[in-house]
Amino acid sequence: MEKLKITKQSLLSTLWIFVLLNMIFRDLHELAKKSYIEKILSSEIAEELLLVFGFVLEIPILMVVLSKILNDKTNKWANLVAALIVFFGLLSTAPSADLDDIFFMIMKCAALLVITITAWKLPLSTKKVEQP
Repeated sequence: MEKLKITKQSLLSTLWIFVLLNMIFRDLHELAKKSYIEKILSSEIAEELLLVFGFVLEIPILMVVLSKILNDKTNKWANLVAALIVFFGLLSTAPSADLDDIFFMIMKCAALLVITITAWKLPLSTKKVEQP
């Protein structure tokens, strides 16, 4: 059986899709709860806070594309910084004690950890070493 090869860029892009889908489906999952909808309708959320949340949500969307097109050095730092920002964004919206919220948080954090490890292993230079 032939071993499947995947580039680090493709892996990073796929992991960002995984994070993004977990973010979206967690929110969709919460909409099934009456208490969640009531909480949304009763709260006043400042426009500035919504802009910050929109910015944090945009990062995984942007990283899906950037992970595929950036060179290794830029890709490394973009993914490390993006993973850190998204991680702290997730912590700022810490899950309730619901098991499903905890599950989605674990999945997102695990993917961000794999993104960080994969990005860390990318080379810092794009120079190719000549073999004698």
